[in-house]
Amino acid sequence: MDQKRITTALNPAVGAAAEQSSLNMYAQSIANPSPEINENTSDYIGFCTDNSISGKTEDKVETDWYDDPDQEFTLRIIRRTADPSYLPTISMTQLYDQVYCAKPPLIENLLYPGTYLFVGAPKLGKSFLMLQIAYHVAAGLPLWEYPVRQSSVLYLALEDDPRRLQERLYRMFGTECTDRLHMATRADSLDGSLLGQMRRFLSEHPDTGVIIIDTLQKIRANADERYSYANDYDVIVKLKDFADQAGICLLLVHHTRKQQADDKFEMISGTNGLLGASDGAFLLHKEKRTSCEAVLDVSGRDQADQSLHLNRNPETLLWELETADMQVLSVRPEPLLETVAELVSVENPNWTGTATELAEVLHTELSPNKLTMKLGINASRLFHEYGITFEKTRTRSNRQITLHRDVAGA
Repeated sequence: MDQKRITTALNPAVGAAAEQSSLNMYAQSIANPSPEINENTSDYIGFCTDNSISGKTEDKVETDWYDDPDQEFTLRIIRRTADPSYLPTISMTQLYDQVYCAKPPLIENLLYPGTYLFVGAPKLGKSFLMLQIAYHVAAGLPLWEYPVRQSSVLYLALEDDPRRLQERLYRMFGTECTDRLHMATRADSLDGSLLGQMRRFLSEHPDTGVIIIDTLQKIRANADERYSYANDYDVIVKLKDFADQAGICLLLVHHTRKQQADDKFEMISGTNGLLGASDGAFLLHKEKRTSCEAVLDVSGRDQADQSLHLNRNPETLLWELETADMQVLSVRPEPLLETVAELVSVENPNWTGTATELAEVLHTELSPNKLTMKLGINASRLFHEYGITFEKTRTRSNRQITLHRDVAGA
């Protein structure tokens, strides 16, 4: 019986939309466990999703699985349910053996899956820019000079009403509509059923790539309470866990404080816990409030720091890009990927065989084990730069590698 291990195809928009894997299948990646799913192994995203594991003892599970040392980490999670004091760890060798899902951007070089703050002073035009981003992603239209990956968008416009949204959208985009942009002007709080509401939406719209919450303060309980670093951090962690599990981008609109700071990102209202727990931030600011010119500073874990100089069209109220200053990040070349791309060409888009056979075909001095490990670590680059997916499968007799080039997207 074959065990499908890992692919580097695009992350599904939400895990609920994907078919559940069997107990003998590897997960796509090692997820960051959150307290709400640690209590139930059958729901432990990133390790196993088959309900047949529920109620089984460790000995029974090990009997069901044939001898495979790579499953040790998953077994540790099962042990943890019986012993909360057990700490699941992973060795460097096991970590290198994982093939993590590629996380393609929603907007190239600008917006990636994760949790981001979008901050600026009140009445500066943040909501208009949020609608502009939401519309372009939903319609699949390039934003300024950045390519866009089309997906459904949920925009929680919690400080607006339907009439105002209609007026703004019509002024910005006329009658060119898209069914993939969904809006709501009311939602529950984070301590209430907000996460459940968003999960329900994702289950009904599995192609969702972006959720925008405008504003963060509207979903926080006890809005008049003075928040601490720990409280701010906890709020973002809850939202980040949700976004990471769903594989989406979550944009949280927030305000800046009045006090100036040497580091512009220190002007985010609240404590450093907000920025510290998020994946990055967008800061929209002006030198003169009455000016149509503004600067959008971007800082994040998955993209280069950059400053976009924008100008707001007084007629359409759309933000237009004037210039962009981007930090240049050098990426070390990987000749092995170029060699693989020559093997798996547009004319011959598929290759399947053992690691030993692949090493021979590529004429590499790497051992089959090191070759497989190196390709697995660079699987995201292989997909993003060449459109080639890397997959490992295993039977009782051997391990096989499958390489597939997406000819349609080439």
